[in-house]
Amino acid sequence: MSQFWSDIVKELQPYVPGEQPKEGQFIKLNSNESPFPPSPHAVALMEKALHGSLALYPDAEATPVREAVAQYYAIEPQQVFVGNGSDEVLAHIFHGLFCHQGKHILFPSITYSFYPVYAKLYQVAYREVPLAVDYSIDLNPYLQANSEEVSAIIFANPNAPTGIALSLSQIEQLLNAQPNILIVVDEAYVDFGAETAVALIAKYPNLLVTQTLSKSRSLAGIRVGFAFGQASLIEALIRVKNSFNSYPIDRIAQAGAIGAFEDEAYFNQTRQMIIDSRTYLSQAVQQMGFEVLPSSTNFIFMRHSQLEAAQLAFSLREKGILVRHFKQKPIEQFLRVTIGTQKNCEKLVNALCEIVSKGMM
Repeated sequence: MSQFWSDIVKELQPYVPGEQPKEGQFIKLNSNESPFPPSPHAVALMEKALHGSLALYPDAEATPVREAVAQYYAIEPQQVFVGNGSDEVLAHIFHGLFCHQGKHILFPSITYSFYPVYAKLYQVAYREVPLAVDYSIDLNPYLQANSEEVSAIIFANPNAPTGIALSLSQIEQLLNAQPNILIVVDEAYVDFGAETAVALIAKYPNLLVTQTLSKSRSLAGIRVGFAFGQASLIEALIRVKNSFNSYPIDRIAQAGAIGAFEDEAYFNQTRQMIIDSRTYLSQAVQQMGFEVLPSSTNFIFMRHSQLEAAQLAFSLREKGILVRHFKQKPIEQFLRVTIGTQKNCEKLVNALCEIVSKGMM
């Protein structure tokens, strides 16, 4: 701590990402990254950009990316915002759309743990809403929210770290019930089994949808994320961006983003491989006595009735496999396991077999 710190810095509890080991050989199943390389087409476009005009600033509004993504979703470019990863997009949303004096926002008590971090950073009042008993998002408190007190509702869909998704009809029910509250749907994992709400933005001026290239497009390393909404919402994010960093998306990242959306065949092939491995892993661990929540993501959320989650995570690490353990109640006995390659999933199953058999003796 330094005497030069601003007062707010002393109060912050920063987001803690999954372990990124710098030494040793590990099977990383703890950060929800894709186990596959990016699209070869995306790589080719990035390599071309690498030998292009890197001495010049990139397009400040990432116009070519906005046009490509708008075409993909059959919307207008002015309905697309591009940020330096979806985390930055979310930061601009908290700063530009959630700060309303005398009001607070709502989000689930168990969800993406960056939400309370951003709320505290931007001094946004918030209230956490408990999940339902089955760990799904309970819509009732959000449907009953008072728009004179609540400015916005944000949730991940599918939710993280549970992996459970709301249906598109449930999201539309919420939009219809709360026309005066901004609804932000964070779709980081939507491509693995849920329905995107992007098609609803033309109908609902209070809807904002966020996505990322980090998961299903295998491009966590270039940090590109999106927001989709009506032009008036997007304008707010652009104003915040241009007051913070006018050139957040570099030329190489813009080229990779365009390539990722152009290569639909590769996208479908790799995400289906992840979905297939998810089915295999879910069934295999259930046979060992694990409870697995229904997942529409590239991870599973599981617990064993007789074995401690923290000990399981430690034992797996000793075998060179990293998974994510959360100490937060009521999920302290769950492990979040990213879906790796089929070979990695098989290695995990073999390791768990050894651990469980010893633990049950």
